Amino acid sequence: MEKEEKIIELIGVEKIFDGEQAVENMNLYVRKGEFITILGPSGCGKSTTLRMIAGFEMPDSGKILLNGKDITNVPPYERPINTVFQRYALFPHLNVYDNIAFGLKLKKFRNTYKTSDGKIVTKTEKLSKDVIDAKVSRVLKLVDLEEFEKRDVTTLSGGQQQRIAIARAIVNEPEILLLDEPLGALDLKMRKDMQLELKEMHKKLGITFIYVTHDQEEALTMSDTIVVMKDGTIQQIGTPKDIYNEPKNAFVADFIGESNIFSGTMVGKTKVRFINKVFDCVDDFPLNEKVDVVVRPEDVFLVDEGKGQVDGVIISSIFKGVHYEMTFVVGKTEIVIQDTMERKVGERCSVIIKPDDIHIMAKEFDCNRYDGYITKKNTVCFADGEFACDVTQLYEGSHLDEEGYLITADCEKIDLTDVDVSVEVGLKDIEIIDNDVDGDACGTIIQIVYKGDHYQIIIRTDKEEEDFVVDTEYTWNENDRVSVKIPADKIKLKLKAVTK
Repeated sequence: MEKEEKIIELIGVEKIFDGEQAVENMNLYVRKGEFITILGPSGCGKSTTLRMIAGFEMPDSGKILLNGKDITNVPPYERPINTVFQRYALFPHLNVYDNIAFGLKLKKFRNTYKTSDGKIVTKTEKLSKDVIDAKVSRVLKLVDLEEFEKRDVTTLSGGQQQRIAIARAIVNEPEILLLDEPLGALDLKMRKDMQLELKEMHKKLGITFIYVTHDQEEALTMSDTIVVMKDGTIQQIGTPKDIYNEPKNAFVADFIGESNIFSGTMVGKTKVRFINKVFDCVDDFPLNEKVDVVVRPEDVFLVDEGKGQVDGVIISSIFKGVHYEMTFVVGKTEIVIQDTMERKVGERCSVIIKPDDIHIMAKEFDCNRYDGYITKKNTVCFADGEFACDVTQLYEGSHLDEEGYLITADCEKIDLTDVDVSVEVGLKDIEIIDNDVDGDACGTIIQIVYKGDHYQIIIRTDKEEEDFVVDTEYTWNENDRVSVKIPADKIKLKLKAVTK
């Protein structure tokens, strides 16, 4: 990219609040005239990034460049940047015209005159009423509110008030317009209408829009470029199509649109095993590497039982207007499917997933995750094993009575037998035993990788072919038969959401 095409550039920008890193090593540029959206969940640092571009927050380190010039410490009022906020921030005592003209009436500029005796005189002047009228009329036309000049802003709808807030921001002719979740206070229909209006307004104005939202649909609908953030860092930058079709990690895949995300293992060249079946794919990863497998709901095809790759049963079906959203179960694994043809609840059928629709990405290991269920003994079964655990963590403030029933903080009595749970176990919380009988689950070591100061070992169980990933300082051999033990207090449990 040519340097002059970059209107804003952030280089190594960081921001810390109360010892917590809000934005970490942010490197980002925005092209002139681009509509770029910073997308992410609450607390990911997107609004902080916007406020640093506006000048409302100063970075703790790094630089912010505007047209190649360092503006890191330039105050907001000296930046050719205006901001539109979620809550409009209109003046209730002023009408539409005066709200839009407010900044213009305060604006001053320096004008140079030549006196009759030949001297050059510079005066600080305000804009004339005619100039202000012309500018206000122009932006009212842009936001389709030409005849609303004298209206009381409190009598306008939410969408109209938001357009007035945008008109007030663009009347000063900024080079960049920042929009901080501006549609968050609108109802669903108005929000969808305003998305299209903003996109059209961007085309008319030709200025740079930097938009912040947590709404994936807004980002996909309006943006030229999307920046996905998580925990203060950029996860992926790309066009809406690239972000949706080629997510770089499981977080992006899950956050942008709906996704089925499975734990998988590469079992050959462009072959991946998940949901107890080997599928052909187009991505190539090292043999036996644990990966995340992403399949979009619209890319799973239902066929009659026995005619697909994996058989299962439909356990829910919801009509969504343009398609049915169905939940298909293979063993304990749920697959969300979107199809225009409905399969009834209880119907046994099969699925086909094409290689091009299987997206493989490196798994970011921080713990082992499994689907499990609670037994009558209040133990948990997962990964071909049965383990002691603390079931009271499933309900805050709960305890077990003498009969083994769970009593909640509200004194409700619950039998946890066969309740489905999500299980997490840390990589360092698993003990490997050098035989296959003394542990709670057994298997074979299929991979050993030295990580510099420890070994990372993968143990694959016999029946379900589930994997335990273990960080250990001790050496082992591939193909060793071993078993594992996990302390009860190291097994983290959560109730799985009930599918309706």
